[in-house]
Order: sequence, then structure tokens, then C-alpha cells
Amino acid sequence: MILCCGEALIDMIPEPTVLGPDGYVPRTGGAVFNTAIGLGRLGCRTGLMSGISTDMFGHQLMADLRASNVDTRNVIRSDRPSTLAFVKLSDGHASYSFFDENSAGRMIAPADLPSKTDDVSALYFGGISLACGPGADTYMHFALDNADKTVVMVDPNIRPSFITDEASFRSRIERMISLADIVKVSDEDLNWIFPDTGSLEGKVAQLQSLGPSVVILTRGSSGAQAWLADGRSIFVASEKAEVVDTVGAGDTFNAGVLANLSESGLLTKSAIRWISEPDIAKAIGFGARVAAVTVSRSGANPPWRDEI
Repeated sequence: MILCCGEALIDMIPEPTVLGPDGYVPRTGGAVFNTAIGLGRLGCRTGLMSGISTDMFGHQLMADLRASNVDTRNVIRSDRPSTLAFVKLSDGHASYSFFDENSAGRMIAPADLPSKTDDVSALYFGGISLACGPGADTYMHFALDNADKTVVMVDPNIRPSFITDEASFRSRIERMISLADIVKVSDEDLNWIFPDTGSLEGKVAQLQSLGPSVVILTRGSSGAQAWLADGRSIFVASEKAEVVDTVGAGDTFNAGVLANLSESGLLTKSAIRWISEPDIAKAIGFGARVAAVTVSRSGANPPWRDEI
């Protein structure tokens, strides 16, 4: 099973009202939640570890997980509020305002973590769940306990406006990257992690020096590129799509990559360490195909397998 570890929240999506001005419609989301949904819909055995409220939005999140075949046995329920993310769309691109103080997701603790992970082949971390304590440190604790025996993928998916303690966040992200076998970053993420004026290749080399075997850089419509442990790089073009919005695109891409690696029998630490160029190109290409469906419709709505 691929266990996705991180936030599950409600995206408040703007939609026109009968009176004219936009209103907001609650849609389930969150970077890690979206990846879990994407994996479940692709037919991959997957689960979510996250703090989810018992409020009305929490019930909505749980219902959508089950409807997409996501295992919920490691979900941590509490009566704290759900995280809300109000979305602003501009030319199809999303920006966010988060309401997360004292939330069910943010307040999980090490005592809440599962004690057994024998059936887990890979762990996926990322999103805003790595930004704020105590939950962010809880996820890092879980990664530390399991990274020696389980494939770890990290997507920092950095939201600068959400970071309240930059020094702690940078330290945590660096530690998570050092534990990861696969790191996926956007060009914005890469430039935030390494704000110097060096070349893109130089920044990727700095990222690789922290420990991951595979670094994947996505650049939207400009495609994606992967760097392997021995320095080889592979470029894969993006899939053509009529973009409605980009909400959940990167999360769905990650689901496609993980699903393909799983189906190819490559989600082991040794296989990822020595993965071939054709195999990583195939995984990235499948991620691009899956993401192209998501951006062609409103909101984070990953495709089912028969839509690919």
C-alpha cells in the first residue's frame, strides 16, 4: 500500500451566483488528500494518514476518500475544526488563503501515529502539512521512523504565505528531503529552497546532494525533467490540454508517477536508486497524462483509470 501522509482540507472554490458576484463552493482537497484520491481512482492500493475533523466538512472528506477507494484506517479523527483554503483563480492559476489554526490536521501528535506499517511499500509527504507545528514535526517523526525500510517521496509544494517560522520550515524541509528517495519540485519550489542566482542545474545538484535518488522538476506546460543518482537527466513533454484551472495538477501528477512505479514493481529503495531512464520517463509521462485530465476541469478532480 502507498500511504499518503498529510493534509486533508476543504477548498472553497469561487463560482458565480445567481446575483452575479462569486460565491464559494466547498470541495474536498489538500495536496496530500488529492494525491491519495488520484491513486485510489487509478486502482492503486492506497491509504491516507491525516487528521480529519468530525465536523460537517470532515464527514465530506471521509465520504470522498471512501468513494475513491482510499483506505481510511490511519485517519486520525478529532472534534477540532477542518482546515479551509479559499481559492482565488487568475487565468486558470490558483492562489490560496488558509484558515488552519488549531485544526484537526495541524494538531496531530506522535502518539496518534500508526504503530504498524508492514503492508506499506511507499510513503508520500508534502504540502502545507509540513509547514506548521505540531503536525509538521509529527509527520517528520513518522518519516524518520520508516525511511530506512520504505520508499519515501516528498513534494514540498511550498506556499510561502503559509509559513510562519521560515528557519524551522527550512530545517524541516531539508531533513525531509534528506530522507526521501524521490523529490518532486516545481521551479518555484526550487527557487525558494535555493534563493541564490545559480543555474537550475546547479540548484538541482544541491538538492541531490541532500540525498534523494531521483529529483523531478515540473514546469507546467513546459514539461518535466528528472535527474537520476548518477547525474543523467530525462525530459518529458507535457500533455496538451485545454486548461480550466490548475488546482490539484501537481498532486495528480504525483499520483500518476507513484501509480506507474508501483505497477512496474519499482517501489523499492534499491529499484529507485538504480532506476533506468526508460522507466522514469514512463512514470513521468503517465503522471503528465493524468494531470492533463485534471487541469481540463474545475477543481481538484483526478481522473479514474478508464478516463486515461
